[in-house]
Amino acid sequence: MTGSELEWSSGDRAKAAAKLMVGWVALLWLLEVVDVASGHALDGLGITPRTASELVDVVPAAFIHFGFAHVAANSVPLLVMGFLAALGGLRRFAAVCALIIVADGLGVWLIAPAHTNTAGASGLIFGLFGYLVVTGFVERRPLGVLAGLLVGAVWGTSILVGLAPTQSGVSWQGHLLGLVAGVAAAFLFKRRTGRGVVQV
Repeated sequence: MTGSELEWSSGDRAKAAAKLMVGWVALLWLLEVVDVASGHALDGLGITPRTASELVDVVPAAFIHFGFAHVAANSVPLLVMGFLAALGGLRRFAAVCALIIVADGLGVWLIAPAHTNTAGASGLIFGLFGYLVVTGFVERRPLGVLAGLLVGAVWGTSILVGLAPTQSGVSWQGHLLGLVAGVAAAFLFKRRTGRGVVQV
């Protein structure tokens, strides 16, 4: 967190987090509208594994979806989990999301089955789930633990189902890699306090 973020009230942080996530989800819907209108031209921004030219799609793939049902399925969990994670500070949230998206995308590029095209925000969602569930315990913050338990209670079953390798058309690899990256982010971006200052 920056010094200016430390001076924000909890209400200011909540408003900033809400605006960010509403904008983020709106962008996903807008991109899908453009994709449909262009004859699904944006679907090519998904990740085809182990093709060198596809490395440039590691980040864009997290914003592209295969149809409105796909976007709809990701919208609510991304909105809620993103909001909760962003309450800890926007700079920290940006770093967490960047780590999850890049690590997940590179992992999919490395281990996804050949001749597949992987895209969608679910890898980030699984990452935010892992981050929220773990970070409260890592930082020993009661409110963080409570938030993590709440998130686990609401989405835990869906997360477990999403990790099953038996689902056709679902990248369990992307889900698993996102989850692992989110847990790692909880440790890498653990808040360190000293002389009243909280750092990223």
